[in-house]
Amino acid sequence: MDEDWKRAKRVFATMAAPPVLWLAVFFLVPLAIIWAYSFGENKNLVEITVDGTFSNYAHALQPLYFGIIFKSFWFAAITTFLCLVIGFPVAIAITFASEKTKAWLLLLIMLPFWTNLLIRTYALMAVLRTEGFINMGLAFLWNGLSHITALTGHPLAPFHPLELLHNNFAVVFGLVYVQLPFMVLPLYAALDRLDRSLLEASLDLGAGHLTTFARVVVPLAAPGIVSGVIVTLIPSIGAYLTPDLLGGPESMMIANVIERQFKTANNWPFGSALSFLLMYMTFIAIAVQAIVSRNRKAEASV
Repeated sequence: MDEDWKRAKRVFATMAAPPVLWLAVFFLVPLAIIWAYSFGENKNLVEITVDGTFSNYAHALQPLYFGIIFKSFWFAAITTFLCLVIGFPVAIAITFASEKTKAWLLLLIMLPFWTNLLIRTYALMAVLRTEGFINMGLAFLWNGLSHITALTGHPLAPFHPLELLHNNFAVVFGLVYVQLPFMVLPLYAALDRLDRSLLEASLDLGAGHLTTFARVVVPLAAPGIVSGVIVTLIPSIGAYLTPDLLGGPESMMIANVIERQFKTANNWPFGSALSFLLMYMTFIAIAVQAIVSRNRKAEASV
């Protein structure tokens, strides 16, 4: 038996070695280099010396950059909340749909993954721009209403297109559009395992649908909610393409600042410090969430 276990460990080690080596060489080593750069400075346009300075982190905590970091977390929090509010009913609808309808609904949720994000973002720009589909539809309805009111002698003022692009609204709208499937799928995975007899028992005992939803469905779907929040929040914080194309000068997020430090300003140490400061804050947020979740489980088990 011991020999079989040792042989199994050798097989496991042989199978695990290539992916572990790949991860170390192409992820951990570059990450370590960027981390070392965050403690360095530019001596000239080419040479970077790592001398253990914390000046890059001190510079990153200045009000200008700290405000952009806070804005990134704020946009990500709004995006996550909207995805949860929109995605929960969608996940419930998929869960309780028939098997044939469920397959089609899941296909529609995953369909955006079949198209490149850049193409989807440009398509969204065509919808939100001044001459886009939304403003065209509103103008058509406004003109029709104006013709009706003109018959009463009170014509409406001319329609002015809404500014839906290159602002904070466009960034949040685009992030919700991109991240919504990442919220729906974990919620569906949790709700699909739901014991429906608990719902029937709750309704039979006199609880209404809202009470059943709040006290039965939501607690049982908590693992899916937590997973959906994490996989939506973290990518939203580091989003680059969506704010770059849909946002304006006041909608810049931290990923856009980091990109400019590496490509335009050629200040790799400061860009590295911004990157790892964002990573530190994300890890702290996840750690706090894990501690709170563990404490709640400990209190529930007492």
